[in-house]
Amino acid sequence: MKSLSIAVPCYNSAEYLERCVETLLPGGKDIEVILVNDGSTDDTPVLCDAYAAKYPDIVKVVHKENGGHGDAVNAGLREASGLYFKVVDSDDWLDVPSLQKIMEQIRLFVQKGQMVDLIINNYVYEHVLDNTSTVMRYTNIFPEEQVFSWQDCGNFRVSQYILMHSVIYRTELLKECGLALPKHTFYVDNIFVYQPLPYVKTIYYMDLDLYRYFIGRSDQSVNEKIMVKRVSQYIRVLEVMLEAHDLEQLSIENPVLAKYMTRHLSIVVVIVSILFFLDGNKESAEKHRQLWVDLKANYRYLYKEIMYRSPFFLASSGNRLPQKIAIAVYRLARRIFHFN
Repeated sequence: MKSLSIAVPCYNSAEYLERCVETLLPGGKDIEVILVNDGSTDDTPVLCDAYAAKYPDIVKVVHKENGGHGDAVNAGLREASGLYFKVVDSDDWLDVPSLQKIMEQIRLFVQKGQMVDLIINNYVYEHVLDNTSTVMRYTNIFPEEQVFSWQDCGNFRVSQYILMHSVIYRTELLKECGLALPKHTFYVDNIFVYQPLPYVKTIYYMDLDLYRYFIGRSDQSVNEKIMVKRVSQYIRVLEVMLEAHDLEQLSIENPVLAKYMTRHLSIVVVIVSILFFLDGNKESAEKHRQLWVDLKANYRYLYKEIMYRSPFFLASSGNRLPQKIAIAVYRLARRIFHFN
């Protein structure tokens, strides 16, 4: 059995795929690279097959009809035979020395028979427009290089939350929790991180800048103008997350985890609200109003946490001045952290 499966969703990725895959191969034969060709129309299928032919002990290829990023992740998870599972988008890459250190640690887990549920590392925003890098780390939150639980975690800053880029889940945990991402929907990385969290009992954090997130291209799904056009897909993601867990009950069973998950969900609510603000038409204003009516009626615990215990309450306002303040804060954060 392989130690780590890495799924690489690929859609018309010919321009970037080689850079990505070449940083995964140094993981050696103990790694499984699953290239999921999601109905590409460029040279991506040919490149995928070439890698599989050249590295048959490491690379496998899945060719499928286009189903979107989440469906490609689902396909990769179904094929995964490694003890751990990670997703690397085809336009991103990994830091090779960091990957090799992580592989050493996973092998040590295997030797000791101590398989943690979740491994967390740092990620780096690699911004294409101004050639800058911003490291997002968790040294203030997680104990380093020791097995711990949610009760051992510190407090997240406003700028910090767990992304798909920073997680390596135990493969069987993902399968046992029934993770299935929706088809033809962007922004499902939020679901990928969020849904499995209550199943995680043991965690291990390494202060390594592993994942390199190539950000800032005009055609990316996180480009602001594209996000505004696709706000309905963000709402779909939010709906799945809202239904995934009872946060009020979780706050009794595991208050530390519930606090984090409530905050993560609050951030998604705020993003959706700001996208409605940016759109600025009457239809978006009505959808924004209805979002908050639904939250108040059906998700009282989350609604109260946002309104009375977080700095995100401005996102609920139907008035222009608070909306402008919310947009200004969002754009300031974007300028600092270069997240889109």
